[in-house]
Amino acid sequence: MATIGFTLTFWAWNLIAPLAGAYGDRLNLSSFEQSLLVAIPVLVGSLGRILAGALTDRFGARVMFPLVSALTIVPVLLLIPARNSYGAMLAVGFLLGLGGTTFAIGIPLVNSWFPPAKRGLALGVFGMGMGGVALSGYFTPRIANHGENLPFVVVALALAVYAVLAWLLITDRPDRQVPTASLASRLGSAGRLRVTWELSALYAIGFGGIVAFGVYLPTYLKTWYALDPTDAGTKAAGFALVTVVFRPVGGWLSDRVHPALVTAAALGLAALVAIVQAFDPPLNPGGTIALLCMAAGLGTASGSVFALVSQVTPQRQVGSVTGIVGAMGGLGGFVPPLVMGAIYSAKDSYSIGFMLLSDLALAGCVYAYGRMRTIRPAGEGGAAPEVSKVAARRP
Repeated sequence: MATIGFTLTFWAWNLIAPLAGAYGDRLNLSSFEQSLLVAIPVLVGSLGRILAGALTDRFGARVMFPLVSALTIVPVLLLIPARNSYGAMLAVGFLLGLGGTTFAIGIPLVNSWFPPAKRGLALGVFGMGMGGVALSGYFTPRIANHGENLPFVVVALALAVYAVLAWLLITDRPDRQVPTASLASRLGSAGRLRVTWELSALYAIGFGGIVAFGVYLPTYLKTWYALDPTDAGTKAAGFALVTVVFRPVGGWLSDRVHPALVTAAALGLAALVAIVQAFDPPLNPGGTIALLCMAAGLGTASGSVFALVSQVTPQRQVGSVTGIVGAMGGLGGFVPPLVMGAIYSAKDSYSIGFMLLSDLALAGCVYAYGRMRTIRPAGEGGAAPEVSKVAARRP
């Protein structure tokens, strides 16, 4: 149920991106304005995870999942009357960010029900819900071909059905620890953990790259390779699908070797193929292979980073830490579309953007291998340890 909810709300969260080309033509938007339109939901959904994660620690996923799913229906339907105004689209996109907060609701729920040795795979399976981006990229433009407003009606109905089922079927672990401290103090406690910000940086590269390409790849393919919106959306959906498949692979591998080693290898692959794509290879086959390999690397890294979260975070703080880490990951997806749009507007090329991605991925690779593999699991009863001097866990 958590994975289904994550999938549907992510579809809603990404409703604007597959239609961004059509909005750009209708409203006569520049490349940067179009990038801002698809990036606003990412920003709001990312920051909202901080609050959603802390509220999940307090009230549980049984309350938060159906509540957020139901509230997301409102901005989905507001996209219908807002479509002819850029200002209105930005405002609704701000509200649509609510759909991106469910990640911080599902992680503590799934984490609580599985023993440490199986959490990597379990969290990876839950993370497959980011396939909602792929579903949106593939189905949204095709549904729109049968009716301009039909995609929003379909997604709203799906969210309504899910909200009811989630209320009936989702259960929190009976013995879960309910924090008594205030929201501010809990977020402050999570924010004071050094590992929170180390994981945030790695997740901003891995998951941020996925989100950035999920929302901007249709525009990139349409602009650079002159694909029509439907074909661009289909290929972007293929990219997102590969990230979905490889996220549980990252979790599964992290149950067997140290998650930091998995993260380092995955980010190293992403750095390499980003350099290849920076040289603008033909889409078939060079560009397609490079983008799919990049998707595999980023998907694997996003799964392995949250295997690290489950190892070093006390159960009662998982929601708060997840909220911060998830927010930073989402913010990592907010900036690149703006950068890519601005670079293309200024230089008529995307190469600089791909080289910047390569630099970040390489830095994450080095840091994960050199520093993060010294992390050991934290005891459930205490705070996460300072990990600068602990020995690496043997694979």
